[in-house]
Amino acid sequence: MALKATIFKADIQIADMDRGHYADYSLTLARHPSETDERMMVRLLAFALFADPMLAFGKGLCVDDEPDLWQKDLTGAIERWIDVGQPDEKWVRKACGRAREVVVLTYGRALEVWWAGARAKLERQASLTVIELAREQSAELARLAERTMRLQFTIQEGQVWVTNGRDSVVIEPRTLLAPGLA
Repeated sequence: MALKATIFKADIQIADMDRGHYADYSLTLARHPSETDERMMVRLLAFALFADPMLAFGKGLCVDDEPDLWQKDLTGAIERWIDVGQPDEKWVRKACGRAREVVVLTYGRALEVWWAGARAKLERQASLTVIELAREQSAELARLAERTMRLQFTIQEGQVWVTNGRDSVVIEPRTLLAPGLA
C-alpha cells in the first residue's frame, strides 16, 4: 500500500516591507511521504518571500515537470518558477527556458558541493536567481512545523522573522546568483 501525503494547514500573515506586500493567506500543503518538515517549511518560506495572489504550489516531489511553486499569468504563461533544495542543473536550465524568472531556494548539508558542481553551468542563465539558506536556519524553521500552523512572516532589509507566537526564527537568505549580480 502506497503512503499518502500528509496534509498541513497554514494560516500565514505576511508583512513584506521590502516589497510593500501585506497580506494574509490560508494555505494547504501536502507533504509527500519522502519530504521532510524542513523541506516543507522551506517551501512555505519561499511562498512568503515571493507571495502573490497568483503564486501556487506545484504538485510536488512526485512530478518532475513542475516546480515547488509557480506563478502564472492570466494566459497560463509561467511568470515565476520556484524550486527548493538542490535541483539537477539540467532541470533548472529547462525551467529557465519555460519561465520568465526562475528562483532556486537552496539549503541543506550538501549545499556547498551542489553549488560547486552546478555554479558554472547555472551562471549562464540570465533569468535565474539562486538563494542560499544557512543550514542552522532552515533546521530551526523546521521546528515550527505543525499540522495546523499560524505563522507571521516579517520581511525587512533582506531578513525574515518567522514566529508562531511562541517561538521565533530569524532567516537571513543570501543571494548566490541573480540577474545583474556580478
